[in-house]
Amino acid sequence: MNVGKQKEPRLARPVKLDGRKGEGGGQLVRIAISLAAITGTPIIIDHIRANRERRGRGGGLKAQHVTCMKYLADATNADVSNCFVGSKDIEFKAKLSPSQIVNRNIKIKSDSAGSVMLVFQALLPFLLHASDKKGTPIALSIEGGTNVGFSPSFKYIDQVLLPSLERFGINVERHLESRGWSRGSRQIGSAKFKIDPIPLGQPLSPPDWPTERGYITKIDISIIVPLAMHGSMKKAFLSELETVFPETNTDFLIVEDSRHIARLYTILVAYTSTGLRFGCDWLYDRSSKNKTSEELSTEMAKKVVSSLNFVVRKGGLVDEHLHAQLIIFQALAGGNSVIPGSAETANSSRQRIERTDRPFGDGSPHATTARWVTSQLFPNLKWVDKGRVCVGAGWTSVEVEVEAAEEAISAVRIDEPTPVLL
Repeated sequence: MNVGKQKEPRLARPVKLDGRKGEGGGQLVRIAISLAAITGTPIIIDHIRANRERRGRGGGLKAQHVTCMKYLADATNADVSNCFVGSKDIEFKAKLSPSQIVNRNIKIKSDSAGSVMLVFQALLPFLLHASDKKGTPIALSIEGGTNVGFSPSFKYIDQVLLPSLERFGINVERHLESRGWSRGSRQIGSAKFKIDPIPLGQPLSPPDWPTERGYITKIDISIIVPLAMHGSMKKAFLSELETVFPETNTDFLIVEDSRHIARLYTILVAYTSTGLRFGCDWLYDRSSKNKTSEELSTEMAKKVVSSLNFVVRKGGLVDEHLHAQLIIFQALAGGNSVIPGSAETANSSRQRIERTDRPFGDGSPHATTARWVTSQLFPNLKWVDKGRVCVGAGWTSVEVEVEAAEEAISAVRIDEPTPVLL
């Protein structure tokens, strides 16, 4: 069966990944399963999140990983083993390509505050390659947590990631229906997305990325804290920003009541004269006992502004979180892309092709792990100069007969989309 077309044939033998090599934890699983579903390459992952387990944060699959796998398995009629929370070893073999998906109105529901955004990140590359003859958009609705620890928030995805992906030719409409929190009493939220898949026979475009950072033109501030803290929080951020980024325009984009003392979230997004965006946020994860509103506000303002200042001074063309999230799109795209994460990499001119037998290159553990995983699925993919340059695989989806997909899943298909439970 023809499941795709790119510069190299898909791998017939399973790709084996050892989770002890990758420090990115769930990043390894999300990218590996997404690319396996796109390319049809069988994949085996063992020792999943083993490094996280050693640090006391629990190993194996988390709920959001299981959710992603279940949807991708259903969509591709895949053979899957050990897909359950806590599993440390999985196998995945897709039998249908993205362009054969039948349901284009996808609903993923959760009975927990598992991260909506991590599920969205894992499914987006696959759904971008799920084009049909008519170029029909895909509607995706996800319930779960929109403000969750160790996960990107909806605001970060909305203000930083998706605007940056537009440089690859990716268009995603998004709407936050309600917030979901992992802090305080459990609250389930919901977000909706409308995704325009890449036209059949075309790869993602290499990004039109600026070659210089330029200067900071403005900083947007979003604050979601209890109503009683709005005044002190606004005052603290304005004071800290005036000290660290004097004469830079600032604007309060959102000031919202979180309705719970344990729900404290802020995000700063800096815009540059060359069109870049840098985001830094914090979902407060410390004890607030015996702290006044002023003390909490000052603590949050100092930490988030300091983080943004560190990102800016680092001299790269992308913040640390965005750097890691863009790698799978660089790998899938045609042509070359240059997105340095630091001044050292930006000013480098080495032309050495990196070894890909383990995580490598510039950036966070999530970034180094992402490069390694993409290289295992695309052997002809090249990363140059610590990942400063990516020579993409240029993967394209081709037209296939949808009738085969309908027949393969007819036993479980119903008129209304079957929710996938987190």
